[in-house]
Amino acid sequence: MDENAFQKRLAETAAAVERELEAQLALDPQPGELGRPRRLIEAMRYATLGGGKRLRPFLVVETARALGRAGNGPVRAGAAIECVHAYSLIHDDLPAMDDDDLRRGRPTTHRAFDEATAILAGDALQALAFTILADPATDASGDTRASLSAGLARAAGLAGMVGGQTLDIEAETAPMPLSPEEVRRLQAMKTGALIAFSVEAGALIAAASPAARDAFRDYGRAVGAAFQIADDLLDAEGDAAIIGKRAGKDAERHKATLIAALGIDGAKRELARLVAAAKAALAASGVGEKGEVLRAAAEFVAMRKR
Repeated sequence: MDENAFQKRLAETAAAVERELEAQLALDPQPGELGRPRRLIEAMRYATLGGGKRLRPFLVVETARALGRAGNGPVRAGAAIECVHAYSLIHDDLPAMDDDDLRRGRPTTHRAFDEATAILAGDALQALAFTILADPATDASGDTRASLSAGLARAAGLAGMVGGQTLDIEAETAPMPLSPEEVRRLQAMKTGALIAFSVEAGALIAAASPAARDAFRDYGRAVGAAFQIADDLLDAEGDAAIIGKRAGKDAERHKATLIAALGIDGAKRELARLVAAAKAALAASGVGEKGEVLRAAAEFVAMRKR
């Protein structure tokens, strides 16, 4: 798939997800709500709307499409995952975590508002994600909605993103650098779990066979791992003006990365291996040419510049 066609598809999904998020983050109270505090909803909108590649929702939508499911259900599931992703970025940037002032080329949420509002905006975005998934508008099947909700909770929680963040913080002051395998586990939890679940969500909502779900699970794990290595390489080699956030902070904070464990060349070899593994998993899924966009997505993750 050529680059222009892929970028067009990515932009189309991003626009659809943006429309869904705009509706979910309307300023006025929605049916069943008592009210929406103005400053809180503005902080939620600031952190969520108008930014990012929407890669996670894209993986939901394109996995579902490859398996024969289209419509607004996959878009809504993707929007829910994006709410969790946005909440994680808000909390990641806080002074108690990574203490960042810049995100996507503008002040982080706690700088644009204040720390208390930022924390509450993240909390509310996490709750909103499950409100979206539990709504029959996402899928008519209660079993599917329950599976989506449980899967997102696992990916975001103790054994996923939040657990990985804990390991990341602990690694900064560890007496010895983490081994490559320890770094892989940390990154599979902190970053990879939510990306892998995005693929799994697409397979769930498309009612994929167990064999196809296994193959897509392997694809998602490989893409999630590749995404984190690419992100670490951007931090090491990227231009802050292009990537929209301060570069070089991983080394400053003694972050556990595969660059630290394997060196830049070793990390690049690992990245190439993961892209190949993602493509092999797609080949095993049985979707054939319908997986073309997902093959291009694996390459895009590895080669991105921001």
